[in-house]
Amino acid sequence: MFSQKTLWGSLIALVLLTGTSSVAFAEMPAHSSEQTSQFQRIEQPLGLKIGVAIAGLALIGLELWWFLLYKNFDS
Repeated sequence: MFSQKTLWGSLIALVLLTGTSSVAFAEMPAHSSEQTSQFQRIEQPLGLKIGVAIAGLALIGLELWWFLLYKNFDS
């Protein structure tokens, strides 16, 4: 169905397109007196952020393997 070279090229392109875009999508604006009573910014440790990102990428890779490559091993 897909060659391995095409699959890896597509995955690398996807990572480059999504990973290098602006990082601050969920950046909160400067705090005002009315915002602090409703929401507070919670800073997460860098290790946790990296771990969640790696786990997410691993799950995406597992799904791609399952739906695209698993059937190739049966025959």
